[in-house]
Amino acid sequence: MALLPVLLLAGCATGELPPSVRLPPDALQATSDPMRAAILASAYALGAPASPSAKLRAAALVEFMAADYRWGVRWSEYTPTTGLALDAARDEIRRSFGVAPGASPQAVADGLFGASRALERGNEIFLPPGLFIEPAQSLARLATPPDLPVARDATALAERELYRIESERQSGGGPGGSGGGGGAHP
Repeated sequence: MALLPVLLLAGCATGELPPSVRLPPDALQATSDPMRAAILASAYALGAPASPSAKLRAAALVEFMAADYRWGVRWSEYTPTTGLALDAARDEIRRSFGVAPGASPQAVADGLFGASRALERGNEIFLPPGLFIEPAQSLARLATPPDLPVARDATALAERELYRIESERQSGGGPGGSGGGGGAHP
């Protein structure tokens, strides 16, 4: 009987972890809450006129959020449609830039952050081998990102949910009852 919990934990440990994205040090301004900053930065860049580099950075942040919501406990207070919207946004971004099917979230985020840095510095964009289906088309779209309406709507939804959760915590309502106990969130 005493070994049962250990065996159950060992069985869980052998399962494959969902994909994740590690943000590079320059992904966001210094912050104690990268998820909150990712939501706000991406919603702003995709919802208002922004430079091509800012739009690419926002697209990379969407890749980060779409990977994170699958395993991050902080998303538990967000409406489930937020995760679905982030999935759709990631799909739109990958199609728009011609990302190869099956590319890892980390490779996509790194490629988009790299393209963003190149544009900011006035350098040529380097395309990691195998990441893009048609490199010439992808290069043109990275230099002048297309409108991403699905990503814009998804990040706006995530932003609204973030503010809703923060408001409930401040007012004492929502999950957890009086005074903001509740579950974790960004």
